[in-house]
Amino acid sequence: MGNIAISGTGLYAPPAVITNAELVEAYNEFVRRYNAAHADEIAGGTMQALLKSSDDFIFKASGIRRRHVVAPDGMLDPEIMCPRLKERPNDQISLQAEMAVTAAKQALEAAHRTPGDVDGVIVSASILQRPYPQIAIEVQNALGIEGFAFDMLTGCSSATFALNAARDMILQGTARAILCINPEINTMHLNLRDRETHFIFGDASTASLLEPAAQAEGDNAWEIQSMRLKSVYSNNIRNNFGSMNRFDPESVGKPDKLITQKGRKVFQEVVPMVAEFIQEHLQSQGIPKAVVKRMWLHQANIKMNELIARKILGREATEEEAPNILQEYGNTSSAGSIVAFHLHSKDLAAGDLGVLCSFGAGYSAGSLILRKLGT
Repeated sequence: MGNIAISGTGLYAPPAVITNAELVEAYNEFVRRYNAAHADEIAGGTMQALLKSSDDFIFKASGIRRRHVVAPDGMLDPEIMCPRLKERPNDQISLQAEMAVTAAKQALEAAHRTPGDVDGVIVSASILQRPYPQIAIEVQNALGIEGFAFDMLTGCSSATFALNAARDMILQGTARAILCINPEINTMHLNLRDRETHFIFGDASTASLLEPAAQAEGDNAWEIQSMRLKSVYSNNIRNNFGSMNRFDPESVGKPDKLITQKGRKVFQEVVPMVAEFIQEHLQSQGIPKAVVKRMWLHQANIKMNELIARKILGREATEEEAPNILQEYGNTSSAGSIVAFHLHSKDLAAGDLGVLCSFGAGYSAGSLILRKLGT
């Protein structure tokens, strides 16, 4: 059958947008109220005063200017600091499936395919709306795809791990083509009262259609030359939310039931791990770094990406070599590298090589070496 290609991609971003300035205004008002309510304890040294945030701090630390969100109501209310959205009845499509379907239809159109050409759906994300019935099967049903579907959870590397699984299944003859979809509703587990993480995440969904490269008809199809996965256990990015929380009622609603991270440790450990991971991948395929036209890196933090690219190239990367989508979308978890690929790959020429890499909680990392198809 030969190699497998990403023959089409899609992107859905919710229309609602929250800027850094709006987020900071709400957060700082929460801080003011908190410090005022605990003024005596703070003065007595039994409690620490909360520090304010700032737009400049956020942009310098992360490269983020704004983010798209599915439920802005409540996020900017200092009394709530949480998205508010009415739960849909069971006979309506779920929000996460709806986002996935929108992105998937774009990917099918870009690949010049219909649902009848597809045999499988993988919904892979850092967090899911529910455990069952699986979101992927709901998406499969909504699209009218015959075959199979399943969900995956691999943190910020969910997209690349799903792409690897899909590629292998197509090569083995399990499916003719598979949709890999990453509907990330990161505001589900975002703690807007945590100064270190309140600004990081946005919501978005991406989709990629995989099929044999020899059959790919999309105008922006990329052959997967090689794939590599890696995981190393770490507690530095964690979310303890789960069904067993009810076993210990006192734990329900605690801060660790949302995302927590030790940002400095993550930076110090992940940057060298990912840079070495990509370098070893290229070397194993005999590909000199000089021929790599573009790197679509996980969009978590601009400083991380700049340093990883510098370690790989041996110099500063240009915006064209390592595109950044953080200013508009923020960190969209596993969707981020696919967003960058979707928006910044069409301009390259047939035969050009690129590297798509995701990394994050786990720790986990997935790398794809891609070659653009065409004449």
